[in-house]
Amino acid sequence: MDTTRSTPPVRRPLAALTAALCATLLASACTGTNSGGGQDGSASGQDVTITFWHGWNQDNEVKAINDNVAAFEKLHPNIHVKVVGDIADDKAQQALRAGGPDAPDVVSSFSTDNVGKFCSSHVWADLGPMLKQDGVDPAKTFPAAMLAYSQYQGNQCSLPLLGDAYGLYYNKTAFAAAGITAPPKTFGEFAEDAAKLTVPDGDSYRQLGFMPNYHGYETSIAHYLGQYGSTYFGPDGRSNVATDPTVAAGLAWQKQLVDRLGGFAKLEKYRTSFGDEFSAKNPFATGQVAMSLDGEWRAASLAEDKPSFEWATAPFPVPDDQADKYGRGYQTGTIVGIANGSKKQTAAWTFVKYLTTDTDAVVSFANAIHNVPSTLAALDSPKLDADPNFRTFLDIARNPNSATTPASINGGAYQVSLQNLSYAVESGQQSDLKAGLAATAKEIDDAVNQAK
Repeated sequence: MDTTRSTPPVRRPLAALTAALCATLLASACTGTNSGGGQDGSASGQDVTITFWHGWNQDNEVKAINDNVAAFEKLHPNIHVKVVGDIADDKAQQALRAGGPDAPDVVSSFSTDNVGKFCSSHVWADLGPMLKQDGVDPAKTFPAAMLAYSQYQGNQCSLPLLGDAYGLYYNKTAFAAAGITAPPKTFGEFAEDAAKLTVPDGDSYRQLGFMPNYHGYETSIAHYLGQYGSTYFGPDGRSNVATDPTVAAGLAWQKQLVDRLGGFAKLEKYRTSFGDEFSAKNPFATGQVAMSLDGEWRAASLAEDKPSFEWATAPFPVPDDQADKYGRGYQTGTIVGIANGSKKQTAAWTFVKYLTTDTDAVVSFANAIHNVPSTLAALDSPKLDADPNFRTFLDIARNPNSATTPASINGGAYQVSLQNLSYAVESGQQSDLKAGLAATAKEIDDAVNQAK
């Protein structure tokens, strides 16, 4: 997913639905190539030039990645990195499929939903043997959720390169006016607070406690289900959305909150009055909503936008029957991998290992573009941004109960199917939740089978 703000810092939310749509476009591109091997001479000091394609395009992002490349080249003066930025996934995968001297050796992607495609089609090389050879234990290096979204069925064809964690932003000034003394920890408390913070104004609102509708900026069903720990697929690889009780519970909870805060039509009308998500006209920044589900990048944006009220961050609430899991959150992120057809995999791996496991490299990149560091060591680094509102998301990232959406062979298509159901449920078009979930599970399974 590629999104921008009109002023820095730039937000890079990487999950779910835009990436899922992109995954559909990549189906024909992910056909795989022959492994290129990798004894390129770099380990013995020979000069090697590798090509690195990435999607960042904003000035602060480009500078940050170039600074990391320069630091790497200083450590490894015989490995030269040719950097090509602003590359979309479809272009990168087409180049990898075609192969040849113009194809990249190292590729990064914002679309974690495509990991299943990258791994199963063998477009990206399995990094597992390289990690093992160098004594890097992934489970001890990367947060659990980040490790989960960077592999598929045991194939570690990518590694995390910074991440996004989702939490609660709340208007402290509005909380005080409503007599609320602390952020809610459970969905029950959250619904009560959202109602207290809602100030109707005829057929609209002077202030809305929270915008629950799925077309809200970050209020997708996947982000809500991250608070439930939903798994989406069973051990047999088949969709379990119709049998996992957390999925039905999540859809039902959101629908109840929609109804309580004024109903779908009223909320949708109010939503259309919101300004751009990535500007100072964001509805949380303007005070139109008093609570917001959002990622770590928003903290830096708000610090720059300087809204007229006090605000703070906290983990997003959890279901009442999972109160002991408070502190978790939904996670996604950028991934990086090596072209399976690259003839320079030794040098490429040296570079990828540096970007993803060198603590100073990860921390400097995270500080520069305001994303969550992607290693456990970097999360604990004293060199990280000390802002307490940002550190909320560091705690979410290191929380072992934090969740993500799993990789699938056909990308994020299963999320699109579930999202389509969620739209129908919240609007009242689908009132039989059990039947809707059963039909959605079948649709997901049929699509997965067709992709095999």
